[in-house]
Amino acid sequence: MAQDKGVVEIVTMNLKDGVAVEAFAPVDKAIEDQHVSKQPGFVSRETAVSGRKWLVVVHWKSVDSAQASMNSFATAPAAAQFMSLIDASSMSMTRYDVIR
Repeated sequence: MAQDKGVVEIVTMNLKDGVAVEAFAPVDKAIEDQHVSKQPGFVSRETAVSGRKWLVVVHWKSVDSAQASMNSFATAPAAAQFMSLIDASSMSMTRYDVIR
């Protein structure tokens, strides 16, 4: 089964007007260090930026691990600051089953 090889989660979002990449980068790192990387099934996470658009790629061991992390995100201590700096209406998340 494809899920046995893991899941790739792709998240894109725009920073709010007036939020500099340099201001958001440490907040993004904090959400990774304090929450995402501590979730069961976490494999790796990387971020990239193009102008004001932010890209996050997270590798999970399973779709259940990815969903559990998403379910707990809102209550993570670092999440409030993270969400306060992004345009939530621009956020998009898609998961893909790893096939090789």
